[in-house]
Amino acid sequence: MSMLFLATLLILSCSTQSHAVEYTVTNNAGNTPGGVRFTNEIGIQYSQQTMTESTDFIWRTFQQNDPADRKDIAKVSLFIDNMDGVAYTSNNEIHVSATYLGGFSGDVKGEFTGVLYHEMTHVWQWSGAGQAPGGLIEGIARIFVRLGRVTCRPRVKPGQGDKWDQGYDVTARFLDYCNGLKNGFVAELNKKMRTGYSDNYFVDLLGKTVDQLWSEYKAKYAT
Repeated sequence: MSMLFLATLLILSCSTQSHAVEYTVTNNAGNTPGGVRFTNEIGIQYSQQTMTESTDFIWRTFQQNDPADRKDIAKVSLFIDNMDGVAYTSNNEIHVSATYLGGFSGDVKGEFTGVLYHEMTHVWQWSGAGQAPGGLIEGIARIFVRLGRVTCRPRVKPGQGDKWDQGYDVTARFLDYCNGLKNGFVAELNKKMRTGYSDNYFVDLLGKTVDQLWSEYKAKYAT
């Protein structure tokens, strides 16, 4: 067997693994300011690259080395739309606001990357069969932006917030604290959320109720 043939087989194998999920990007915003800015400063190729890289990062962080542990999704589609808000995900479709991109002041490519990591987490995370608190779902997605060291604007400091499942950065900071108590906590919590959800998962994993953990977290950062 020639070295060339072996090299070809290796390339084909890597290609198949890398492209097990198809990523498509559609700019529906056309010649609007946001649509033009997406084309000029971000682009389809970069978007697909970021979707691929974020997926690999999410799988690794969720400890989903076995495909059987992941959602069975063959295709993820990204749409740049003229709409209000920033972005949302429905099943395996991500919609990002061209209006938001067009009006963003600063590094729009970095901001877009953070948004995409957040939304890609929604694609791949388990939701407790729809039973998990929405704030927890958003907090897990938000923590992946920080864990991936993606550029994002700081919103809250550790210890801030009114309740543990308030969502986004408040919950992400709390989950980061929990992950510090037990490395891999977020991954194990996600595994448990595959078929359902209970606050008792915190007891199972950390030996304390979520309310106890939240109180200790708040006390740690009290000023």
